[in-house]
Amino acid sequence: MIARLIGKPERLTPDAIIVDIGGVGYKVFVTAGTPIGDGLITLFIHTHVREDALDLYGFVTREELQLFKLVINISGIGPRTGMLLLNQGVGAITSAVSKADVDFFTSIPRLGKKNAQKIIIELKPKLGDLTALDLTGDSSETKDAINALVNLGFKPREAREALRQAEDGDLDLRIKSALKNLGRK
Repeated sequence: MIARLIGKPERLTPDAIIVDIGGVGYKVFVTAGTPIGDGLITLFIHTHVREDALDLYGFVTREELQLFKLVINISGIGPRTGMLLLNQGVGAITSAVSKADVDFFTSIPRLGKKNAQKIIIELKPKLGDLTALDLTGDSSETKDAINALVNLGFKPREAREALRQAEDGDLDLRIKSALKNLGRK
């Protein structure tokens, strides 16, 4: 499986480029915001295999790739629709999911109201896995507490929820209280 490509890009169509690597040109579908210049480009790749095709989808950041994979794992959402969605940007998508903004998703071609609702329902619990995006707004002390609980083997979402229910106080007291909450489950 191809995980990353580094090469000279050439625009093929508005949604695809050719990445030249040592004289071999790879057709890669990209988002509209992918910068195409004279230098080399690095793309993180999702290889999509179908019965009649092998398509490459490229992303400038790992966060885009991770969100794309989450989106296309939702039944009824294919890679082409996923790319149309990713054209909106990772921040806009995660914000729309957290606000349950159905209108945001229905404004994207190929997405009706039912699929928009399905995206929100399926992605809302999974957005905790996109911790690198840092869209939580947690204080640095809360982040430290979450990291401590994650290092003890808890999932980030569990840790965050346990800390919400924890007693107020210094970092150590909040972690102890969160551990008690997690121990009750």
